[in-house]
Amino acid sequence: MGKTGTVYLVGAGPGDPDLLTLRAARLLERAELVVHDGLVDRAVLALASPQAELISVAKSRARHTLPQDAINALLVREALAGRDVVRLKGGDPLVFGRGGEEAEACRDAGVPVEIVPGISAANGAAAAAQIPLTHRDASSVVSFVAGQCKGLSEQDWSGLAGKGRTLVIYMGVKTAPQIAEKLMADGLAPDMPLAVIENAARPSMRVLRGPLAALPDLVVQQRVKSPALIVIGEVTSRDDVAVAQFAEMAA
Repeated sequence: MGKTGTVYLVGAGPGDPDLLTLRAARLLERAELVVHDGLVDRAVLALASPQAELISVAKSRARHTLPQDAINALLVREALAGRDVVRLKGGDPLVFGRGGEEAEACRDAGVPVEIVPGISAANGAAAAAQIPLTHRDASSVVSFVAGQCKGLSEQDWSGLAGKGRTLVIYMGVKTAPQIAEKLMADGLAPDMPLAVIENAARPSMRVLRGPLAALPDLVVQQRVKSPALIVIGEVTSRDDVAVAQFAEMAA
């Protein structure tokens, strides 16, 4: 029986290849096989070895190239065949990246696995937009939630947003109306400031600001597309940029 390859679950960061860890860059340079998400920027993929085989397992709401079980099976099959596999994920593998599921599948099959952390989408987007996720005068608590998942309306987000707290919502573009309604129903003020950060750490990055009540209209009128993060809390107005840009939408 031949050698078993190793699966490397690698965080690609928010988009800018300069934000990769040295470990991630070195693994890409010598990769045999790169299995990557759709949100991984092309500039990051360009760092892969010219001899590497690249396989996209991009997911979207309308189309799934491979279901998660099939991705798990692909990683295990290739490693058992003796190939080292770089599984490249946007942001950090363990923050809404299903890295835990893939690591479990590898371990269950006896495949060595290494997790290489990356700058998370939340940290990368906040830094690029110069929004502090914590601030001594504005927030001492940060929470991350997924805005696109089963049972969204039943999830209990009470206490995650409000005075002294920051709420970061991943995958919330499509469900922006439900998110705004849910938070205001939980008692969050309609004028709570927020920022929508689109294409963070990329040349096409946009930072859109407004009050919570205006979130659905902001997303529609500005044609916000994924990848985008929603940051809710007083920290989004700490740089004194006018938050009233979309205030008329709340009327």
